[in-house]
Amino acid sequence: MTVKVSARFDAGNVEVVDAKDPKNIQLKIRPDPYCKGDDITHFQWFHFRLTGVQNEHLVVKLVNAGKSSFPKAWPGYRACASYDLKEWFRVNTTWDDKTGVIEMQHMSNHDAIYFAYFPPYSYVRHQELIARIHAKKNVRLEVIGETLDGYDLDVLRIGHPGKNKRVIWMVARQHPGEAMAEWFVEGFLDRLTDPHDGASMRVLEHAVFYVMPNVNPDGSIRGHLRTNATGANLNREWQEPTLERSPEVYHLLKKMDAVGCDLFLDIHGDEEIPFNFLAGSEGIPSFNERLRELQNTFMTSFVRASPDFQPKAGYTVDEPGKANLAISSNGVSPYQLWFCMRVHIQQSKFVYLTVRNAGRIVQVRVVCRLHAPCADLCNHSAL
Repeated sequence: MTVKVSARFDAGNVEVVDAKDPKNIQLKIRPDPYCKGDDITHFQWFHFRLTGVQNEHLVVKLVNAGKSSFPKAWPGYRACASYDLKEWFRVNTTWDDKTGVIEMQHMSNHDAIYFAYFPPYSYVRHQELIARIHAKKNVRLEVIGETLDGYDLDVLRIGHPGKNKRVIWMVARQHPGEAMAEWFVEGFLDRLTDPHDGASMRVLEHAVFYVMPNVNPDGSIRGHLRTNATGANLNREWQEPTLERSPEVYHLLKKMDAVGCDLFLDIHGDEEIPFNFLAGSEGIPSFNERLRELQNTFMTSFVRASPDFQPKAGYTVDEPGKANLAISSNGVSPYQLWFCMRVHIQQSKFVYLTVRNAGRIVQVRVVCRLHAPCADLCNHSAL
C-alpha cells in the first residue's frame, strides 16, 4: 500500500519531499509567514498523519530541521506519536548535526499514525474547554474581539470582582507551537473551578481571575510555531499593537486596562532549556523593592508547591531598565498596569512528556499547583 502523508487539518504542518519508500520518507516543515519584527521566517512545529503503514518500519526524515528557529533544540529531542490523538508516546529520534536532518523511526501497529513536535492542543478541545468551564458556578465568558481569521478571542472570568479583591490574569499560547501552555491552563482551570478544592475556594475569596487559554487561535489552527495569521510574533507586540497586525494583543490590553491587573501570569513552552522554570521582570523601569519582594514571595511559594519547577536554570536576568518592553511579561501596559507584578512561566518540551508507564502518557494536562502561591501573594501586604 502507498504511504499517504496528510497535514490538512487543525494544527497540521508538513510538506512532502518524497514519500515513495516508507523507510525513507522525506518531509519539510512548512514555515510561518515572514515575521518582520524578528526578521526571520519561523518554523519548528510539525504535525502530520501517515496512512497505509500497518506493520511498516517507518523512517521519517525532516530534511530542513537544521534551518529551523531553534536548531539547538534538536539534540536529545524525541518526537511524539499517537494512533488515536489521545494517547501519545515518544519514538526513537536522532539528530544529524552535519546534515541538519531529524530522523524518526517507529514500527507502526495500525493503518495510520500521527507524529507531532509535541502533543497538540486542538481548537476543538479548546472549544470544549471553554464550554465546560464557562458552565460552572461563578464563571463568566466574554468574547473580547476577533482574530484576523475571524476566530473568537475568549476570556474566562472566574470569581466575582469586589472591593479589595486582587485581579489576576493568566494568558497562554501567544506562541501557537507551545501547545503545552494550554495543557497547563486546562489543569489550572479544572482545579480553580473545583468547588471541593479548599485551596481554590480560599484564593477565590481574595481574587478574581481572568484567563485567556489561547491568545493565538489563528496560528494554532494554521500550524504555526511563533506567529499569528499575518506573521506577527504576539509576544513582541505589547508596546504598539494594532488591529491590522496584532488584534489579539490590542483587544487583550484594552480589556486589561478596563478591569486592572495585580498579577500577570504568561504561560509558555521553551524549545531549548530542558527544565521548567519561572522568569521575572527585573529589567522593567518600574521594578522596585516592592515588586522584588512580591516576585520572590510568589516564586518561592510556587516552586515549593510545584516540584516539577525549579528556580536555578532559566533565562538570563535582564539588567535594570534593559528589558524588552514589547514582551508581555515586561510591557503589559503603559497605563495603570505598569506597577503590577508579572511572572513568565516556562515549560520545557523535554520535560512534559517524559517517559512514564512504559513510555506512554494518556493525559498531558498539568496538575496545577498555582493556587497556594496566588493565595500567599494575595495575603501579602505589598500587593
